[in-house]
Amino acid sequence: MLGVATVVECRGIKGTPNTKETIAALAALAQDSRLAVFRLLVQAGPEGLAASKIAEQISVTPSALSFHMKELSHAELVTSRHEGRFVIYSANFNTMNGLIGFLTENCCGGNVCSPGNACLVTEGSTT
Repeated sequence: MLGVATVVECRGIKGTPNTKETIAALAALAQDSRLAVFRLLVQAGPEGLAASKIAEQISVTPSALSFHMKELSHAELVTSRHEGRFVIYSANFNTMNGLIGFLTENCCGGNVCSPGNACLVTEGSTT
């Protein structure tokens, strides 16, 4: 269930609505391979995955993965760390939650939406 504290923290990337950052994040995700990488990293959780595992799971070459990771990193959607000779990438959940919050900031007239009372647009509706 979505708590009030979560809603307050999700008012945009890094806590403030910023259209430029939102556009950068959406642009980075608007490509098949990058979207697949990001979804894979979200599923992996904070522990993340080694670059080699990511490339293997989404079937891209290491050079192509490097390009995609650069784009996701510039949009602050992923973070990286070194563990020995491996580069481990993780989804940046703060940015992800900020993006979701920014996109849904005034959803349902400013009321908290939950799966049980999500805003639904019915056929014939003008909203």
